[in-house]
Order: sequence, then structure tokens, then C-alpha cells
Amino acid sequence: MAIGPWGAPPGGTGDPEILHWIEEHDFLLTTNNRHSMPGHLRNHLAGGGHIPGILIMPTTRDIGMLIEVLHLVWGASIADEYRDKITYLPFI
Repeated sequence: MAIGPWGAPPGGTGDPEILHWIEEHDFLLTTNNRHSMPGHLRNHLAGGGHIPGILIMPTTRDIGMLIEVLHLVWGASIADEYRDKITYLPFI
């Protein structure tokens, strides 16, 4: 699910609201927002919130490679491994 489609927060939704949404709906967030998201996550956790996790993806036009990396991460991960954390995926 992506920000904007039916069922997800609309495009332009602020980071704090996205964090509340992923917590409520138990979604792992994938994003390339490495600038403001870390600070918003600190605030979210300081306020007693929790999230399933955030994967910071590299900015690339090779969507196929990103899908492969996500598939590898999914296959090699254990439950709650990314809880309340930001994980930076390597540049490819």
C-alpha cells in the first residue's frame, strides 16, 4: 500500500500522522525520507508510541532491484526485528 491510494493516508500527509497510521494498522514503512523521519520517530517514541519499523530505501530508478532487496529482507527477517527502529538499506 502506498501513501495516497484508497485505505492509506492521502498524499501530503505529514510524517507524524503517517507514524500514527502505521502503528494503528501494523504496517512496516518503506521510504526514502532519511531527513525528517528520524526526528519524527524519536518524537513518536518519546510520546509513548510504537511502530512495526521503518526501512529507509535508497533513491533509485531501478524499482526491480528495490523489490528484490525487499524480498530478501522479508525472507531473512524475524518477527518484530524492526520494531521501533529505522533500518537503512544499502545503496544498490
